[in-house]
Amino acid sequence: EKGYGTGEHAPGLKLGGCGAYKAAHHIIKTHAKVWHSYNNTWRNEQQGMVGISLTSAWGEPVDPHSQTDRDAAERYMQFHLGWFANPIYKGDYPEVMKNYVGRKSAQQGLGTSRLPTFSVQEKTYIKGTSDFLGIGHFTTRYILQKSFPFLQVSSYHTDSDLAELVDPKWPAPGPKWLYSVPWGFRRLLNFIKTQYGNPLIYVTENGVSEKVQCTQLCDEWRIEYLKGYINEILKALNDGVNVRGYTAWSLLDKFEWNKGFFERFGFYHIDFKNKDKPRYPKASVDYYRKIISANGFPNSREVMS
Repeated sequence: EKGYGTGEHAPGLKLGGCGAYKAAHHIIKTHAKVWHSYNNTWRNEQQGMVGISLTSAWGEPVDPHSQTDRDAAERYMQFHLGWFANPIYKGDYPEVMKNYVGRKSAQQGLGTSRLPTFSVQEKTYIKGTSDFLGIGHFTTRYILQKSFPFLQVSSYHTDSDLAELVDPKWPAPGPKWLYSVPWGFRRLLNFIKTQYGNPLIYVTENGVSEKVQCTQLCDEWRIEYLKGYINEILKALNDGVNVRGYTAWSLLDKFEWNKGFFERFGFYHIDFKNKDKPRYPKASVDYYRKIISANGFPNSREVMS
């Protein structure tokens, strides 16, 4: 969406309400082709697994007693995670995406929907092409219904007719989009379990960057973030969610999309101005090392059910 819709990220194409859907369509078909290639050629010999990693926030209805807000939150999840996961696990785009994008395309006077369609053969070919689901997760949003006025030029953001809110009380240790909301992770993992038949899950990205450069390397907010989110994975495991592994994001400060080296997610601080790029452990290194060593919280009193 940011590469082919708004143009914020590489390759920087501003293709509006069509580009993101076309790019995603090709990604999904290409993913399926790679899965089948491995399945047919190497699986018997190597016994490996091929999956896909999808990043999704959790969408919580602003008013859980409002059917309108519950529908909006469901739509948020389908327009984000379901956009890719639904074809791979169920063979087609979510119905709500097809309905909303189709209706808005018709209002614009377009003969066909801006959301491409899969042929019957493609649906069969794509369905089931994931031996595990990789999940990147960072934050949560409150969701409510928001009807956008009729737009001649629609976008992925206006197609779903919803607004995203945050609670000002949520800690925001990192960039402006990344609020620490651990309970959303458990809900996301349970959503995946229910929607896609409890697939094998590997958490491929989860972490937080810092707003200001932490010269003393005392990133206690990262420790709190990790503690909260990993604890919610433990709760999800107790719920029966099939989580097999966890990868924190990230080992080192690094080049971060259009933020360059400014946004730092690393356990290790990198001095990018020094030609040798020396690495300095932040406080979170010691904490995370203990979690890895114990394969869980070393102090059981830290874990709350």
